[in-house]
Amino acid sequence: MMRILTLLGGAVAIALAAGLWVWNTHQGQDWLLEKAAAARLRQQFAQNQPFDGLKVFMCGTSSPIPSARRAQACVAVLAGERLYLVDAGAGSVNTLMLAGIALERLDAVLLTHFHSDHVAALPDVNLNSWVAGRPEPLLVYGPAGVDDVVAGFNTAYQLDREYRVAHHGFQLLPPEVGKMQARTIPTAGMLELGDLTITVFPVDHAPVVPAVGYRFDYRGRSVVVSGDSTVTPTLVEAATGADLLLQDALSLPIIQAMEKAAGGTRLEVILHDIQDYHAHAADLPALLADTGVTHFAVYHLIPPPDNPLLKKIFKRDLPRGTTLTEDGMVFELAAGGRDVAVIHP
Repeated sequence: MMRILTLLGGAVAIALAAGLWVWNTHQGQDWLLEKAAAARLRQQFAQNQPFDGLKVFMCGTSSPIPSARRAQACVAVLAGERLYLVDAGAGSVNTLMLAGIALERLDAVLLTHFHSDHVAALPDVNLNSWVAGRPEPLLVYGPAGVDDVVAGFNTAYQLDREYRVAHHGFQLLPPEVGKMQARTIPTAGMLELGDLTITVFPVDHAPVVPAVGYRFDYRGRSVVVSGDSTVTPTLVEAATGADLLLQDALSLPIIQAMEKAAGGTRLEVILHDIQDYHAHAADLPALLADTGVTHFAVYHLIPPPDNPLLKKIFKRDLPRGTTLTEDGMVFELAAGGRDVAVIHP
């Protein structure tokens, strides 16, 4: 027994010594760095393997109310080889890049409306997908007004583009690819992209007009992204029979508690005003019943429920089984099936 204990003690000592060598020497640190970099590349390769169906990546689940854990509104939809973003809120590009999403594959950004928390990262999306090797100018679709938004960002980042081309060269960063192109779409219409159909439908986010949501149909699977909207007949129609509905949601009990705590300040007015142009969590059981969607999830969470108490209060008004999304969450909808797989970050 003593011999076994001695051998075990020797093995532990050797392991500790090896660990200290790796951590505290240049050679050990470089070895560890190489291993970590290789593992990171393997993760990115696996993340971007073609998927037969629809894959949805949550790149931003927060609202303008700050969150240390969440970016603002952004949903990435992968349909086979195609990649689209619905909105691009602040911080969302970091979430995409940390997950290893191949931004050079990005086909277009679809904007639901032009609130800052839905468009602030648009130039970051454009820059990083350009640097990654996107071969064509980035298309930005949106309702009337998208021309002004895109033109403004293109102007604001003109010098930045010039600096980067001067630094890296025309061959690596073709200047014409670094400038976004706007595409105005009607508030009710359809984009036919081979076996992918994107349906545009109007939503109610007054006084924000126009505002739209999007439905993606691909190989028998369907995903609806509401954008910011109260529950409306157009939303119900668009979402009916869908496999996955991503709906914005506001927890009235939490917001009203925050409003009361902010009494007598400018914040009190803002917290009161936001209550009438987002869907309340308590309104969503009826939406689920009316649409019959297979899987119901909420995002653009107002406020972001970043502790156990807020999550519990937020969930108590939601339909049973609703997914409270987090940044980095993935939904997989395999072609030909009905299941919706949820992969937590």
